[in-house]
Amino acid sequence: MAEIYLKKLAHSYLPNPQKPEDYALKEIDQVWEDGKAYALLGSSGCGKSTLLNIISGLLTPSQGQVLFDGQEVTQLPTEQRQIAQVFQFPVVYDTMTVYDNLAFPLRNRKQDEASIKTRVAEIADMLELTADLKKKARGLTADAKQKISLGRGLVRQDVAAILFDEPLTVIDPHLKWLLRMQLKALHQRLNRTMIYVTHDQTEALTFADQVVVMYDGYVVQIGTPQELFERPEHTFVGYFIGSPGMNVLPVSLEGATAYLNGQSLALTTRYISQPGDKLELGIRPEFTQLSPIPSAHSLTVTIKRIEDIGRHKIARADYQGREINIVIPEDQPVSVDYKYLTLDPRHIHLYANGWRLKQEASA
Repeated sequence: MAEIYLKKLAHSYLPNPQKPEDYALKEIDQVWEDGKAYALLGSSGCGKSTLLNIISGLLTPSQGQVLFDGQEVTQLPTEQRQIAQVFQFPVVYDTMTVYDNLAFPLRNRKQDEASIKTRVAEIADMLELTADLKKKARGLTADAKQKISLGRGLVRQDVAAILFDEPLTVIDPHLKWLLRMQLKALHQRLNRTMIYVTHDQTEALTFADQVVVMYDGYVVQIGTPQELFERPEHTFVGYFIGSPGMNVLPVSLEGATAYLNGQSLALTTRYISQPGDKLELGIRPEFTQLSPIPSAHSLTVTIKRIEDIGRHKIARADYQGREINIVIPEDQPVSVDYKYLTLDPRHIHLYANGWRLKQEASA
């Protein structure tokens, strides 16, 4: 196991980067705790694979250092970092049995057959592969092969970290949930440092203790699933986490009042902003409410459609050319005649240039 320190790390694929946009990975300076499960979450091109490849040793960063338990490994090749990797497509030897596939990393390190047998049996039991140990890998399904690949990453007991690069992409959707649960249980049982790259928020939130949200090369927030939902530090986090994501609307700000196309919205506190800031209001659909009757601070919206998904309903509304999503509890009435929208001020977030605004200190 290892504590991973990413010290003033940044990377550009250009030979002579000059400005921030030249970097695929903007500067990061963070410590990831020993034994925790982290998920690198973001859309394609955000820098998550670049970061994983730097941690694994497949890529040398343009600047900064990678330290495992205080020891610098920045220039060390992958095989000297004591890590295990599980890739998007299963890495297995089709002509070998499942047992031999799982045993291979241990035999490669000259472990004795008795200890290998014990360890392989343990990992096979964890992954529900015991009945397949004598089968050739060639004839197995894609999900079984990915289990073998997972097992090859887990079988070694001397690894500092286990890295997963979108390992469930090729798995049938109905099996993904089961494998996610197995990975979570394995982490709790093994207590290894694990890093999981994905663009799927469900995978990230299910697996990780801490989710590392990346956007345009930046790590914009690290937090628990609850922290990301309740207090998104960047508009991208609010939009990307949640289904539907956070509503984001342009506003102006005056003291403890926000103005949305002339409509005043009372805030619970005052915020600090600078002239020229691009100001936006964020609120999750769960903290909005529709009514057929107007109120002092309600917005007039047009309901485009209402989707009943069982647990609740989602109203898709238009507000002066902008889409707003509203989550309505299943037991509450709603129709296209509900034209007045109120926002819970306790759950309104204010942003400047994409980043969460700081509140003014109390006098």
